[in-house]
Amino acid sequence: MLKDITIGQYFPAESPVHSLDPRFKILIMTLFIVSLFFINSYSPYVLVAAWLILTIIAAKIPVKLVVKGLKPLRMILIFTFIMNLFFIPGTEIFRFGFLRITEEGLNQAIFMGIRLVLLVLGTSLLTLTTSPLELTEGIEKLLTPLKRVGFPAHAIAMMITIALRFIPTLIDETDKIMKAQMARGADFESGNILERAKNLIPLLVPLILNALRRAEELATAMESRCYRGDENRTKLNPLEVTSTDWIYFVGNSAFLILVCALRIFPLP
Repeated sequence: MLKDITIGQYFPAESPVHSLDPRFKILIMTLFIVSLFFINSYSPYVLVAAWLILTIIAAKIPVKLVVKGLKPLRMILIFTFIMNLFFIPGTEIFRFGFLRITEEGLNQAIFMGIRLVLLVLGTSLLTLTTSPLELTEGIEKLLTPLKRVGFPAHAIAMMITIALRFIPTLIDETDKIMKAQMARGADFESGNILERAKNLIPLLVPLILNALRRAEELATAMESRCYRGDENRTKLNPLEVTSTDWIYFVGNSAFLILVCALRIFPLP
């Protein structure tokens, strides 16, 4: 399951999505997230799903790689579905003891399930198609206007990127620790959910220690290279916006804004 987490991973490829300016990708992804929470009917979700599929194809990313990111979240998806299915009041269509299913609950459960699936698939595309360096520079450039009021744009961008980059690293560390403890007789698979959660506690101490050690090594490496934030810092490959970037950005933004507008002007 740990290997199925795609958030924070980068998939190198030669595609229009990979070459798109990271600032535009961040803005498009932000608009995508807003549109998912703005939609209140099923038909716009069909349009968003089609847009997402076309984006995955254009990015030349294997569909299996994107879809497997849903596996670690299946328990959250199931829990959200059940909570909406059985605990939303409305017109009753089925009852089993004290549990009952209503039309409103069934509709809300399906609606929320689709929203979460699209949210996970869409957001994972940002890190899959954007390298950590590009992501840092994109966030920093977007936050640059806030520097006038003393906002530490570079530091915030660096922290966000390091946090995302450490996700796959910590996953690998957890997998190694689990295998080492299983070789010594530890059992992480038998028992109920509470017992499995209790068995995972011995993982925390070595995992936290390894995380702190890696953080210290990273800080030492940055200091040894005379890293001083964005003070007198230059770029080897500064970001440059091309006409292709504008075409992709305007086209995708117009589509997502149109999807949001369907809430006010629904399809017949």
